[in-house]
Amino acid sequence: MSTAKKDIKKMTTHQLQEMKNRGEKISMLTAYDYSYAKIVDDAGIDVILVGDSASNVMAGHETTLPITLDQMIYHSQSVLRAVDRALVVVDLPFGSYQGNSSEALRSAIRIMKESGAHSVKLEGGSEVIDSIKRILSAGIPVMGHLGLTPQSIYKFGTYTVRAKEVEEAAKLIEDAKLLEEAGCFAIVLEKIPAKLAKEVSQQLTIPTIGIGAGADVDGQVLVLHDLLGVTKEFNPRFLRRYANMYDDMKDAVGEYIKDVKSKDFPNDKEQY
Repeated sequence: MSTAKKDIKKMTTHQLQEMKNRGEKISMLTAYDYSYAKIVDDAGIDVILVGDSASNVMAGHETTLPITLDQMIYHSQSVLRAVDRALVVVDLPFGSYQGNSSEALRSAIRIMKESGAHSVKLEGGSEVIDSIKRILSAGIPVMGHLGLTPQSIYKFGTYTVRAKEVEEAAKLIEDAKLLEEAGCFAIVLEKIPAKLAKEVSQQLTIPTIGIGAGADVDGQVLVLHDLLGVTKEFNPRFLRRYANMYDDMKDAVGEYIKDVKSKDFPNDKEQY
């Protein structure tokens, strides 16, 4: 059983910075509902991301683009009801912040007010910097996200590793510095070469959290359903599965069906 709750009552952006300063790695996972968030928080996770990956994992969409702001708020409300310790970060969904800093601020305020979230995450660098600054000016903590940014999948055309070329790598470093200067408290680096992620992490004073970005970032994040083996189709190199819940749950449901069909359930002890 984790003793993390005894050590820290409530995780904050300040504590994440202190973790980087002392060389302690940051643990981060996604959660989209009360039940899973309760387990993840109780285990002692540092950060919970209510990711727009809910579009894939919870709703079955091919990309993250279809999920709406209202749906993200619903998922966030569910997660926040479960959390006692972790810092909760919520993704601003596609279309709720790009190109209009006023709309970005309204979206962020809705998430904070209606869900009780602790911070928001936006994808992109210089192209969304005005939106980030506007949100920060209202006192809302912002986490950045660079590298493979899934909301731009139709621009990239593929989920392959980003910033392998010199020009794109240079822009990523420039964007990371820009996000830090603007006031972001941390940056997610997704699916970029480990060497580049290390360089970015060393150049920044704020924490970097990697997904498919090697071991030399300040923390790691995975999609919970991938880690638990609830999803089976997604098998990238960076994923480590810690359970095989798809098969375990399928077997359990199969046993239930068998017991109902054979009239073994309920037995005498399972009725009033």
